[in-house]
Amino acid sequence: MSSSPDSSTQWVFGYGSLIWRPGFAFVTAERALLRGVHRRLCIYSHRHRGTAERPGLVFGLERGGACVGMAFEVAADDWSAVREYLREREQVTGVYLETRRPIRLASGQTVPALTFVADPHHSQYAGRLSLEEQFALVNGAVGQAGPNIDYVINTADHLRDIGIADRQVQALAEMIRTHQGAI
Repeated sequence: MSSSPDSSTQWVFGYGSLIWRPGFAFVTAERALLRGVHRRLCIYSHRHRGTAERPGLVFGLERGGACVGMAFEVAADDWSAVREYLREREQVTGVYLETRRPIRLASGQTVPALTFVADPHHSQYAGRLSLEEQFALVNGAVGQAGPNIDYVINTADHLRDIGIADRQVQALAEMIRTHQGAI
């Protein structure tokens, strides 16, 4: 594995809302590939995008395939605060497993990155849902961070804007837009 240009920096891999709202200080950001997992709406959200009574769905990384997302380089001086922020943001209920995985940056370099993968044994793990099941959960769910449909649309739009093709995310976003247009 090759090292970062500044070995004192750390990397974070984002695949959902971290792409468009990282919420932490970073030095650089670039596209990156993480092998062995793929992006999926597979986590019931009881706080950020839904409630326990009316859960929404948020993205998780599931085993198999590969995921293109964003890598954020974090300065050594900021690392402790960034890691704590991410733990607070991502680990509210422990549905994600905090891990370090090698990612391949768009520049061709491979670096270790902090990322959060779905825990398939957690009660909020939704698993593989059909597009229709995803839509039924996302449509109308609202949590502390706002409507679940906004989360899906923002993620779809930002993935498209940075040239990341994700057919499942785009198909659900289109289904939401079609439904909103029919209202």
